[in-house]
Amino acid sequence: MPVAGIEAGRALQARLAATDCAGYLVKEFTSYPPTVKRIADSTVRRLSLYLRFLEEFEQGGQLTVSSDELARRGGTTSAQVRKDLSSFGSFGKRGLGYSVHELSTSLRSILGLEREWKVVIIGAGNIGTALAQYRGFQQRGFRVVAVYDNDPARVQQRWRGVVVRDVANLHDDAAVDMPDIAVLTVPADDAQSAVDDVVAAGIQAVLNFAPVSLQVPPDVTVRTVSMAMELEGLSFALTNRE
Repeated sequence: MPVAGIEAGRALQARLAATDCAGYLVKEFTSYPPTVKRIADSTVRRLSLYLRFLEEFEQGGQLTVSSDELARRGGTTSAQVRKDLSSFGSFGKRGLGYSVHELSTSLRSILGLEREWKVVIIGAGNIGTALAQYRGFQQRGFRVVAVYDNDPARVQQRWRGVVVRDVANLHDDAAVDMPDIAVLTVPADDAQSAVDDVVAAGIQAVLNFAPVSLQVPPDVTVRTVSMAMELEGLSFALTNRE
């Protein structure tokens, strides 16, 4: 295993421990009503953040919350919070704020979290291992139903009750398991071939960890996680601090 791959897996394990990786899937792949298909991705990301805050408030016994409080936690403005929520209906009462329970329930519905999403992981290397063992997915309604690899040494290994399968069986397995999302954790050179197999299996949402642009049909959604871009964003923030 190349050193870079090992370090990438370790880095991802640390990131999963410190962040809400399941929230990333919430933001990228959950659905909302057909009437609001044109909602900006940035708005959906903020809705996911609001939901996390609301769940924390609810666990702490807080009954109501203001747009100001959500804005402070989310690093935005109260006007932006109200605008984001108004895209999906009328919430809260002037002077009283929002009911924590009612708003969190509504956001879970908007984000499509009232159902379970089945996830398959393609690539049983270090990154795939970290993702397969991440408990946060199950807590947010994303269930890893299978892990695949083309390396005979990895096939039949067991991770938290999930046995690594031969990727050659993906198409037949998908007809039975009916996964909703595929996570690609394969090398860049293998990514296009892997996503072609995913598309052929009828999976229409892909989270790609390979540093390459993938070509897919218009009805397939691909989101690419770029560690380098994330680090460059942090580098920019550090360089341009006042």
